[in-house]
Amino acid sequence: MFDISKIRTVTDFPKKGITFFDITTVLNDAESFQELFRALLEKARTLQPEVITALEARGYIFAPAMALALNIPFVPLRKKGKLPYKTYFEQYDLEYGNETIEVHQDAMKHNQRILICDDILATGGTAAAAAKLMQHFKPKQIDFLFLMELSFLNGKEKIAEYCVDSLIVV
Repeated sequence: MFDISKIRTVTDFPKKGITFFDITTVLNDAESFQELFRALLEKARTLQPEVITALEARGYIFAPAMALALNIPFVPLRKKGKLPYKTYFEQYDLEYGNETIEVHQDAMKHNQRILICDDILATGGTAAAAAKLMQHFKPKQIDFLFLMELSFLNGKEKIAEYCVDSLIVV
């Protein structure tokens, strides 16, 4: 089991009242980083995705490497205005504002098993927007994989219709 104490917590970031879970402390420790990646990859493997997508930016740390290891495509979900071609987009609320994510309209095929990866499941707004965005591709199935779930924020409720797995639940 991964040692949660290796993840630094920063209070009042990005604004007062928010506790930020900083995974850079894990990334700076090669052994912990490898342990974490192997655990995520094993969970991803059991879900048998046909494509992996991730949310900008910390989801990009793990998801592309998992896609390579599984020999499947990686599709980035980007913040508004960052993709150069035709996109689908979805707006959502954060704990501290709102945001829009986009995906290229030709990013994946229809009727695929999609795995959406991110580092933290907090209030679930970002994850719900990602799932809604993926509906444009008429997926066979959508699963979620997170490094950490902040269960006290009840974010899992917003994506309850999907399989949701996390390495760490706090």
